[in-house]
Amino acid sequence: MNTSGKPVLRFAPSPTGMLHIGGARTALFNWLYARHTGGTFLLRIEDTDRERSTPEAVAAILNGLEWLGLNWDGQTVYQFARAGRHREVAEQLLTEGKAYRCFATAEELDAMRAEQRAAGKPIRYDGRWRDRDPSEAPAGAPYVVRLRAPQAGETIVHDVVQGDVRFANETLDDMVLLRSDGTPTYMLAVVVDDFDMAVTHVIRGDDHLNNAARQLQIIHAMGWPEPVYGHVPLIHGPDGAKLSKRHGALAVEAYRDMGYLPETMRNYLLRLGWSHGDDEIIPAEKAIEWFNLESIGRSPARLDFKKLDNLNAHYIRATDNTALAKEIENTLARETPPRALSEKAKARLVAAMPGLKERAKTLVELTQAAEFLFDDGPRTLDEAARKNLPPEAGQVIGRVLPSLIATDWTAKALEAAARAFADAEGLKLGQVAQPLRAALTGKASSPPLFEMMEVLERDESLARLKAYAA
Repeated sequence: MNTSGKPVLRFAPSPTGMLHIGGARTALFNWLYARHTGGTFLLRIEDTDRERSTPEAVAAILNGLEWLGLNWDGQTVYQFARAGRHREVAEQLLTEGKAYRCFATAEELDAMRAEQRAAGKPIRYDGRWRDRDPSEAPAGAPYVVRLRAPQAGETIVHDVVQGDVRFANETLDDMVLLRSDGTPTYMLAVVVDDFDMAVTHVIRGDDHLNNAARQLQIIHAMGWPEPVYGHVPLIHGPDGAKLSKRHGALAVEAYRDMGYLPETMRNYLLRLGWSHGDDEIIPAEKAIEWFNLESIGRSPARLDFKKLDNLNAHYIRATDNTALAKEIENTLARETPPRALSEKAKARLVAAMPGLKERAKTLVELTQAAEFLFDDGPRTLDEAARKNLPPEAGQVIGRVLPSLIATDWTAKALEAAARAFADAEGLKLGQVAQPLRAALTGKASSPPLFEMMEVLERDESLARLKAYAA
């Protein structure tokens, strides 16, 4: 029982697949509201589907939440382990006459549905055992336990996002609470777990809206308090269609591997269906301060990779250089095979980061731009760099080397020496800088050239330049 009077929220994923961004956004909204109100954010793994639930999916959910920084309170609850408690509630409903045993066979139910289909009627259980005495069934016949649901009137879901949503009770049949093997159904398990965990607010995707009406019938039968519901519209793809694999990466870990920062994903997912004026950049502390349920939109939000990239570029620029270097180390460690950096490379990476991070939109781009810092020795030129290093460019490198060697090897002094050489030779600075950049980095573009020369230091820079000097 919740004695604090503060909200208790939960994220309750099913471990039948990875943590997708729709689920991640649901977790974020619950986490933010709990943190905003000083309440509690709980995690429940709904692993009652034993055939499809996997340890790998559980691990992916936990890892995804941890990567996003959505820390939960208390121990993780595993639904399957609570099956005894779920059965106990079903038995209580039976004892109180609020549920009943249904002995209809699979064949009978198939025939019932076929008749309803042929008559153009909705497919729903017809209550054939609702008022029959169990003694009419053959001895030892298997049965399911069904809720004795109200048949008249309506069930109203009071929803902070959708408003009041009404369901005619005649359209909601007597749902199964316990299967014939005695295992509880998802509908029953969710309601019992939410009550036992003292959940006050159920914030989830609007694909669960129909479930809410059925779950409320169990809640009412038990005389339990209704939670506050908030059913959030689903995320759509850029084309406005329901989000699917064809729209791109869906699993949270895939976005991590594509080079997005957790801060970016939190900010981006927050803005998918929630707003605070015209604010686009909303760091976690502001999100916690501002978040409310009333500002969740009713329309589906569209995934926009361009916005995501631009937001990620902002967070990359705003991230501490040492922390960003650590992100690159983590990116390299996830490669196959994993790569590790020497202490020298780590120091170079931190020193070069101010110039590196200005251009990158993802950590993958940032890592690729920093490749020339990871090890020593002459560079292998990419195609664009080869175009910048024809034979005459190698001659330019050879002629500028004495001027560079004579400097004290700071970015400012190196640039001054290169400019003076270009002026003396009647060249533009780019005609000197581009061959130097290609030889030093193996690429046609890089962070500010002379700053990178300072980072690489004199001996390594000269070794690379001499390899291409003519």
